[in-house]
Amino acid sequence: MVFADDTSIALQAAVTLANTGLAPDTLTTVADLDRFFADFEYTGRHDRDRAELEAVRGVRDRLRRLLTSDRDEAVEQVNAMLREYDALPQLVRHDHLDWHIHAVGPERPLHERIIVETAMAMIDMIRADEMSRLDICADDDCEGVVLDLSRNRSRRFCSAACGNRNAVAAYRARQAAGA
Repeated sequence: MVFADDTSIALQAAVTLANTGLAPDTLTTVADLDRFFADFEYTGRHDRDRAELEAVRGVRDRLRRLLTSDRDEAVEQVNAMLREYDALPQLVRHDHLDWHIHAVGPERPLHERIIVETAMAMIDMIRADEMSRLDICADDDCEGVVLDLSRNRSRRFCSAACGNRNAVAAYRARQAAGA
């Protein structure tokens, strides 16, 4: 299933944000938030202060719960999020992006826009019955969320670090078995 670009980006941003809360925490400074904002091409209000950082950090657990829930639970959470922030989906076009959906205005706080954009992206996942594209990292020592948008659904690890650690462990196990 190929999702619209705004859906894919919103899901990738939500997974990345949810995973920043794992040890070690990788969203601790305003500069970290600035990088996140730029990496996922957010537009609109960006206060660049500690209060905004803390508000964004505060939504990580909520996003993680959404991203790791089953389909029916996800529906309840998405509907609650959209109601909470009075989401009104509208088509917009700006910068280099073609028509896509925004459901809250650009003046709204960043954490609200993140929640609503994630909820809107999850609507596509739920309607397409593609919740299986979200999982927990296959590394036994990791609780990271994995978003698999590949055609063959082969992604098992939340990051290259987890994938590499498991590949090295498997290699060493094969070497030990052969010795």
